[in-house]
Formats: sequence, C-alpha cells, structure tokens
Amino acid sequence: MNEQSVVFEELAVADGGRIGVARLNAPRSMNALSLDMIFLLKAKLIAWADDDMIHAIWLEGEGDRALCAGGDIVALYRDMTEPRSDRSRPGVGEQFFTHEYELDYLIHTYPKPVVVWGNGLVMGGGIGLMVGGSHRVVTENSKLAMPEVTIGLYPDVGAGWFLNRMPGRTGLFLGLTGARLNGADALFTGLADRFISHDRRDDVMAVLLNTKLGEAPHTGISKALRLFESESREARPGSTVRAHFDLIQTMTDGDSLIEVVDNISRFVNTDPWLTTAARTLVSGSPTSLAILWRHFHESRLKSLSEVLASERAISLKSLEKGEFAEGIRALLIDKDKQPRWQYPDLASVDPVWVDEFFTGTENPA
Repeated sequence: MNEQSVVFEELAVADGGRIGVARLNAPRSMNALSLDMIFLLKAKLIAWADDDMIHAIWLEGEGDRALCAGGDIVALYRDMTEPRSDRSRPGVGEQFFTHEYELDYLIHTYPKPVVVWGNGLVMGGGIGLMVGGSHRVVTENSKLAMPEVTIGLYPDVGAGWFLNRMPGRTGLFLGLTGARLNGADALFTGLADRFISHDRRDDVMAVLLNTKLGEAPHTGISKALRLFESESREARPGSTVRAHFDLIQTMTDGDSLIEVVDNISRFVNTDPWLTTAARTLVSGSPTSLAILWRHFHESRLKSLSEVLASERAISLKSLEKGEFAEGIRALLIDKDKQPRWQYPDLASVDPVWVDEFFTGTENPA
C-alpha cells in the first residue's frame, strides 16, 4: 500500500480549536516536492482556511533530515524527455509549476498563522513552502539554498520577490552562487523568523496545544516561539552571510553580469564558503545566470503575484528549451556531472536566446 505523500493531522488546543498539521512524507527523497504533494497541500489548506475551528497551521517534513530538499525534478525530466500521446493537455511540468506557485502564493497570503518548522535541508521548492509562512523556524540542522543554476533552471518560487528584499545585494549573490545558508543566515536574510533547537520541537508543540489560540493566534504562537528561542541561543551558529556582507557588496558591485561573475570568481581559494559559492557559480549554466540576472533586476518593483506570474512564464519556457533537462541529466540521470550547456560561457550567450525565456512575462496570463 502506498503511503500518503503528505500526512495531515488536527490536534486539539486548549480552547477547543485545532492546529492543522501537514507533514511532507517522503523522507527517502528528502521530502522532495511532488505534484501529488502540491495538490494535497493546496486542497487541505483551502479547506482549513474555511474551517473556523482550525486556528493555525503547522508545516514540517517527516524525519530529521529535511523539510523539503526541492522539487521532484526527476519527474520533470521524464515529462521533458519522454513522448506524450496528447500534447494538447498540460503535462506534468506545466501542472507542477502552475500549481506550485499557486500553493506558494496561498501560503504567503493565508488568513491564519502558518508555522513552518524548517529543520534540515530546505532547498528550492522547499524555500518556496517556507518563505511565505507567518512563523518560520530554523534549527541548528537547517541548510538552505537556491542552487537552481547548477541544473539549468533559475531561482524561482517567488525568488525574484524575496531575493530583492534581502539586505544589500545578498539576494543577488545567493541567487547566482546557490550558496548554502545556516539557520543564522536565514534569519539575517529574512528567510526565517526564529531559531529554535530541533530537540525542542515537541516542547513547542506541547505549549501551543495548551494555549488558547482562538483569542489571538499570532500572538500566542509568537510567545511560545520566543520562549524556546531564548533557550536555544547556545545552539545558534554565527551567520556566514553577515560576516561576509561587506565583501558580498563589493563582489556584486558591477554594471554587468559578466563583471559581477568575474568579481566573484576571483575569490576561489580564499575561504571555504566563498570558494564553494564561486565554484558553483563557475560550473552553473550560463543561461541560468543570465535569466537570474535579468529576472532579479526586472522584479525589483514587482508585487509577489506579478513575480510569480513572470516565473510561471519563464519556467514553462525552461521546460521546452533543453537547458533544464540537460542539467538534470548530468546531475541525476547519467550522473556524469558534465552538463553540455547551450553556451559554454557567459560571453558567448546569445541575448536573443535569453529573450525567448521571457516571452509572456511582460503581461503574463
């Protein structure tokens, strides 16, 4: 019997109301987000929004290794490369991106508190689930990243919106390099609100269940999280991004993508975190870098809904044009880690090729 890909529970709180718990249930794949998960989460969140007895939502991942390590890109690869009998109907990829972004927007605009327990890996689509929560918790095990440039995609799930709202140009740097963040980095960049030791998860839930959340749910949750955050200070690491902030500002201070990439590339072999970031940048898809650069700058004054509409258009083009499929092939299918990108370097990228990804973003449907 197949297990449900998302497990739902309703836990009673002190005033007779309930907390709706949604748990991604694919621990062997680090809770990679599938189309089935997206459909289940959307339907349940919509139902819970209309249920007056549900006072708050709690979103987490099964196991201790990940909230969600990204989208189920192997399924997207099959959709891009295997023949379909009826091309007039939406494929898995089109459905995935369309409904994923609708789910992300639903979380951002949800009428009730959404607590996201971001323990372990939170990457790509996992950040899309987390960033819209009203109470976003990271732990000593949290590792966050948007490494889409390594697979021929680009940071999506609203990244054009939230990367622009990070301190200085840290969002641009993180989008280009896919640099990995710890819990303190997530707080500094605005991806999270609280740092709490993972072993206090059950204690946090116990306090919430003994709270009359119906009276003031946001306040009740904040008080509980604040209490356990104060008891978790010794477990909190230093913020690598904060420590490198001035240097990141210098590296990203350029008038062109090529100039900025050259600035960052010079920091290989300076310190481990920057070296990893720079090498990821250098090995990433030049097309992806060009898409991220343009999307980041064009999104600066856009609303979240406008950004997500643009990203849907770009992502659907990415399903068609081969760069995304090639990145997945090299990383996860053949595993040769030798992607044959459309263009070998940024200097050779045809601007017309990049323009084609943005068709429909000016007035997206």
